Amino acid sequence: MTGTTDRQAGAPAQAAAGRLGDIAVHSVLNDGTQVCLRTITPDDEALLREGVAKLSSESRYLRFFSPAPMLPDAVIERLVDVDGHDHIAWGAICSECPGWPAIGAVHAVRHRGGPNGESRVGEYSVAVLDAFHGKGLARMMTAALFVQCLAEGLTELDVHTLSENRAAIALVHALGAKWTGESAGVAEYTVDVAGALEALRADRAQRGIQDVLAQLGA
Repeated sequence: MTGTTDRQAGAPAQAAAGRLGDIAVHSVLNDGTQVCLRTITPDDEALLREGVAKLSSESRYLRFFSPAPMLPDAVIERLVDVDGHDHIAWGAICSECPGWPAIGAVHAVRHRGGPNGESRVGEYSVAVLDAFHGKGLARMMTAALFVQCLAEGLTELDVHTLSENRAAIALVHALGAKWTGESAGVAEYTVDVAGALEALRADRAQRGIQDVLAQLGA
C-alpha cells in the first residue's frame, strides 16, 4: 500500500463500483490509533512486501500456511494483481505512525466460471500486523471490502483458515459464516456478503466500522 492519501476521504461513494477505488476512509481503531483505509493497487507491491516481512512467523504461518520470512514472488504478484472486480483488496495505513506504514489488508478473489460465465462466489482472506491485533482493524477493512464486493456482484465468499487460528475463526463467526467442513487441519466456511455486512452495520459499538460504512455511503 502506498503512503499517500490524496483520494478524497468522505466523498459520496455514489457507490458504484468504479468510484470506491477513489475514496480514502479515515477513522480510528478501538484504542484511538488513527488509520486510513483505501483500495490496494498493483503499485503497492513494495509496501505489501514490507508488511508481510513485519508479520511474526506465527502470523505468517496462520495467514499463508507457511512461516517463511519471504513469500515467493508469484504469491506477492497475485496479492497485488488487483483489478477492483475479479480481485478486490483494501489495505490500512497507520496515519499517525512514522512513515505511514501498511498495517493490514483484506482480499476477495472471484472464482472462475459460473452459470452465466461469471461467478458470484470468491475467496476471502485477511492479515493484520501483530501490533494491531485485537483493535477492530480486520472488521473495518472487511466492511469496506464487502461494500465493494456487493457493488461488483460478489455475493458469497469462501474462507479457508487453519483450525488453530482462533482470531480468524472468531471473525468469520461474527460475520455469520457457515462451517462447511474441515480437511488436514484447515477449516472451511462460507460467508454471505450481504448478511455479513448487516452484522457489521449492527455493531454500533465499533466506531471504525460505522465510519467506514458512512464514508462509503453504505
